[in-house]
Amino acid sequence: MSSRDRVLGRIRRALADVPSAERPEDVRVTRDYLRVHGGRTPEQTADLLAANLADYRALVHRCSPGEPAELIARLLAERGSASVLVPDGLPAEWTAAVRGPVRITDRAASTPQELDAVDSVVTGCAVAIAETGTIVLDGGPGQGRRRITLVPDHHICVVRVPEQVVDSVPEGLERLDPSRPLTWISGPSATSDIELDRVEGVHGPRTLEVVLVAERTGPCGVRPGTPAP
Repeated sequence: MSSRDRVLGRIRRALADVPSAERPEDVRVTRDYLRVHGGRTPEQTADLLAANLADYRALVHRCSPGEPAELIARLLAERGSASVLVPDGLPAEWTAAVRGPVRITDRAASTPQELDAVDSVVTGCAVAIAETGTIVLDGGPGQGRRRITLVPDHHICVVRVPEQVVDSVPEGLERLDPSRPLTWISGPSATSDIELDRVEGVHGPRTLEVVLVAERTGPCGVRPGTPAP
């Protein structure tokens, strides 16, 4: 008997007493677990998101609504990006100050080789989860196809604070449509071998920069853990 047969056999035995006509929605599942671990103000939630993103080695920047354009332009210049992919629906003001890099649109016909040649990509997001330091993209306006944030080596993701930030995964799931192409990002792509040697950029961007755009915050470039004035 193969391992597959053993696993399927256990599943059949576990389901032996389930009526054949029963559907998943016929059985109510108790969900009495904690939805949020602790009570936080919106400012504390944003601080937790920034800290957890940084813990995953993402580069976190904070700015006010009028500052993303200059910040994004500076990040691209510091990176030396000659090309930047800008998906449809991205607010024009976010890239209004970008002058040097060639702008590339998100096309269904783009090949993996073409995307691999792109220096940077700028997107928005669907939701950000503070407790896990996770950014979720769903392919909506300003986010583009999933592959544009998996192939290029540098991803700048803009998060609106507090409207796009939630405390917990259950709260995040309530905002997401499971039928959409969801990409969950916790820091730059990384993997480790059996000796725990970390390698970044294997399954996605080597560098993730998150711009938290808040109503009241410090100047652009403030790192997590630095209190706003």
